[in-house]
Amino acid sequence: MIAVDAITRRFGSVVAADRVTFRVNRNEIVGFVGPNGAGKSTILKILATFILPTSGRATVDGIEVTAAPLAVRRRIGYLPGDTPLYRQMRGEPFLRFVGAAHGLRGEDLEAGLARVVQAFGLQPALHQRIDRCSTGFRQRFGLAAALIHDPPVLLLDEPTHGFDPLQVVEFRQLLRQLRHGRAILFSTHIIPDVEAVSDRVLVINRGRILGDGSLDELRQTLERPRASLEELFAHLVRATERDE
Repeated sequence: MIAVDAITRRFGSVVAADRVTFRVNRNEIVGFVGPNGAGKSTILKILATFILPTSGRATVDGIEVTAAPLAVRRRIGYLPGDTPLYRQMRGEPFLRFVGAAHGLRGEDLEAGLARVVQAFGLQPALHQRIDRCSTGFRQRFGLAAALIHDPPVLLLDEPTHGFDPLQVVEFRQLLRQLRHGRAILFSTHIIPDVEAVSDRVLVINRGRILGDGSLDELRQTLERPRASLEELFAHLVRATERDE
């Protein structure tokens, strides 16, 4: 459902993505890990049609992102790393506004609202101004906005930012439930999140994919049969930096 083929993105002399290629299939959760500035958010923004690639091609649910960006946006739920919200709004009107912007009306809007309120435990904050909510609740409103229209593809950038340990556990459980019928790509700095829920892992550094596979496949490729994901990640990143 997500196909990225030789995507390159340059910002002046900086190469943020360098011939990146990967796939995310239906019913699959892929964790995207890398150091700060590795290129994760750049790739997600390209898939979400927020920025254009310098070269290469990407499709979402079979639609080319540069050819039909509006059609792509109808098929994705996107949570950027900065969790953009209309913070002066109260929680419920905000979610109704987002649902209506996605074309939900009447019973469909009510059903979408009820589903995300229950999924993210938003009832206590529904009538508060978003700017007066905790960081964790603001993040939950961002996730709810990404999911209210029930999209087949999820692109999540640091989705557990601001969550307490219990909320992280609940989010992992929810992500496992959401995988059915969907393709999910999420970036994070929290390696245990990736290890807990991902079918595959993409390791990126300096705009290049260093590893792509399940934990067992990465162990086999790197000939480290007992290594944790953290150890494999550190090995890949440090090896690249030594080579350069």
